Amino acid sequence: MSGLDPQGEGGRECAMTTHIRIQQEDFDINSETKALRSGTVGAVATFTGIVRGDDGLAALVLEHYPGMTEREIARHVDEARSRWPLGGVTVIHRVGRLAPGDNIVLVAVAAAHRKAAFEACEFLMDYLKTRAPFWKREERDGSDHWVEAKQSDDDAAKKWR
Repeated sequence: MSGLDPQGEGGRECAMTTHIRIQQEDFDINSETKALRSGTVGAVATFTGIVRGDDGLAALVLEHYPGMTEREIARHVDEARSRWPLGGVTVIHRVGRLAPGDNIVLVAVAAAHRKAAFEACEFLMDYLKTRAPFWKREERDGSDHWVEAKQSDDDAAKKWR
């Protein structure tokens, strides 16, 4: 996906690249970050989520609603673009059975300046934690259970309203 950023540097429209992928395979953080670089990019902020292995977690199983998930993430990328002058955004979220230590999500945001990149990256990650249509099931000690939403994640997302 791609679009134009009407808040481009100096009031000019600049091409903004958007990549949204839901996939089972791992991702390469370096190559994804490199793909966002261009002549107008002065900062790339990234967040990489990793499956924790605490409390005896054997695996985390993620499910999503194909098509709807990508559209919802794209809607929030558009919201980020309306708030900050961005040069590019990549959101990759893995699904399937993931083991402790596996990468689970990458949010990478490119902008001319660090403040916009950091804030947009945090905004998108807060959205993914609270509103993205993913369902998580933890496997531990021979049993499994669905992960409930956390109040602390909802509280973090309130600052963007």
